[in-house]
Amino acid sequence: MSDFDVQLVPMGLAHLAGVLELGHQVFDVSAMPYTSWSLSSVAVHMDAQPDACWVAEADGRVVGFVLGSLSYDERADWGYVEWLAVAPDHQGKGLARTLLEESCAALFAAGATRIITDVEQNNTASAQLMQRSGFTDSVTVTLFVRHAPADGARQSRSRARATDPAKARLHAVARKTERS
Repeated sequence: MSDFDVQLVPMGLAHLAGVLELGHQVFDVSAMPYTSWSLSSVAVHMDAQPDACWVAEADGRVVGFVLGSLSYDERADWGYVEWLAVAPDHQGKGLARTLLEESCAALFAAGATRIITDVEQNNTASAQLMQRSGFTDSVTVTLFVRHAPADGARQSRSRARATDPAKARLHAVARKTERS
């Protein structure tokens, strides 16, 4: 497959399944446990800043994507590139950088005065991509983790299994509609 077989297009609803599948394939969210990969992760970006969300398609398959949004925490003038992925068989061809540039261009056009992103410490390929794309290493945060005692001394609590909030709302609407 040549690089000309890959097309960059704005992300649409038809891409959701492919984006979710690729994300599950390439993201290791256990490295940053405050992050989760789900339908709501994609939907938040598409809803907030659709022009900063792009996919790369090859033969009808999503082989890359980027999800950006305008505003980071309380900073409405900062853009945030939160998710960037390229399928393993398409890596090393400049596709990640092209996706990143499309998202950044849209965020700057929407009024971002700066764009931030974070990269897991061991992901040197992504760190190098960000540096080559004009990002600078700014703030380092160390995530401290405390594991539960191995001796079973922790108290058992009955907790509902965590669910995707977007899916939960869809199911609630569906149940309400069925009752009507």
